[in-house]
Amino acid sequence: MNNTALCIVPVAPIRREPRHEAEITSQLLFGEAVELISNLGDWVEVICTYDGYAGFCMRNQLTEVDSVIAMQDQVPLVNTWSGIMMVNEAPMHVPFGSAVPALISSETTWGSYRIKSSSKLVMEGAYVFDEESIRFVAFQYLNTPYLWGGRSVFGVDCSGFVQVVMRFFGKHLPRDAAHQSLLGEDVGFLQEARCGDLAFFDDEEGKIIHVGLLLNDREILHAAGRVRIDTIDNAGIINRDNFQRTHKLRFVKRV
Repeated sequence: MNNTALCIVPVAPIRREPRHEAEITSQLLFGEAVELISNLGDWVEVICTYDGYAGFCMRNQLTEVDSVIAMQDQVPLVNTWSGIMMVNEAPMHVPFGSAVPALISSETTWGSYRIKSSSKLVMEGAYVFDEESIRFVAFQYLNTPYLWGGRSVFGVDCSGFVQVVMRFFGKHLPRDAAHQSLLGEDVGFLQEARCGDLAFFDDEEGKIIHVGLLLNDREILHAAGRVRIDTIDNAGIINRDNFQRTHKLRFVKRV
């Protein structure tokens, strides 16, 4: 088999073990690439080429492609909440942030799959990292339900949300909040924060357990139950529905 493949379904779970009952640790969006590590019958062990996350996927949710296609660094991304791609002449709803590598004149071929896309469905290059564009991208996820391991507008976790939003701006982040917290420059005081800065939160042992996207120095967009806007101050997050403090602020980073 080739050693690279693309996701050929709207969202494919990456599991900790090669069985349906195993924990979902991350997801692949349509068109995202993996390196194939081992063949396990109906399952394959994979490493996501974008963030290095490893796990197990169902073989029939991937299509093998040449590494020239799979290893493209900057690929067109779907920039509508849910767009319709034609996959072997059948419609498929693919989520915001899906990748479409090797797209030429709105068409491409991945293995045995023929892909056709509207030119209005995908964006080339990256958005300018300004407040208007940040809000446009991030607000696509507003009220998306929290899902452990999720990376799509159908279900997302805190670090998955931040990672996929930043990808639209050409900012390459790791998968987990603790690893994300190692990047960027420190923002000394919350009052100096700008739209697009990342706020990180820790537990009683000092471990980073949560991340959110700051809209300004008073509001944060983050995945907690659902992707929501809450109030933030120097101590942490205050839930706007019940006014309870939910997360303890550790620091703010600018990436």
